Amino acid sequence: MALVKWHPLRELDDLRRDMDRMFVDFFEPPRRRAAQRYRGGLAAPSVELIDRGKEVVLRAELPGVKKEEVDLTVQDGAITVKGEFKRDETVKDEDYYFSERRYGHFERTVPLPEEVDADRAKASFRDGVLEVVLPKREEAKPRERKLKVE
Repeated sequence: MALVKWHPLRELDDLRRDMDRMFVDFFEPPRRRAAQRYRGGLAAPSVELIDRGKEVVLRAELPGVKKEEVDLTVQDGAITVKGEFKRDETVKDEDYYFSERRYGHFERTVPLPEEVDADRAKASFRDGVLEVVLPKREEAKPRERKLKVE
């Protein structure tokens, strides 16, 4: 187990932030508080990076986003997913009982292993899930070599 250096000022800052949140939650009406929870903030999508042997796969959850609105960039050993979670404009803030959905622009950058070939990457989007398949370079694929024991 690693030792972690204690910073008393960090703990006081966390306490102050929790107290501020408590007062805002107490004095603000529940409907309005829930509707504004993610407004204007960055709502990063959940992602997973999977090694499938010959390829690396990135999956990102993007519910409610159209595939035409997703900006995907591979650069400097990382992949960046950008877009926006849009809000239904027909519903007014005061009509919400509560809302736990995220709204606003999002951007998520995930570092990639060095052995992927970004030039041969392919992306697909189905049922709100973005899937990017990045094949591994030939020299990165595991090779088996039999050795003769003498």
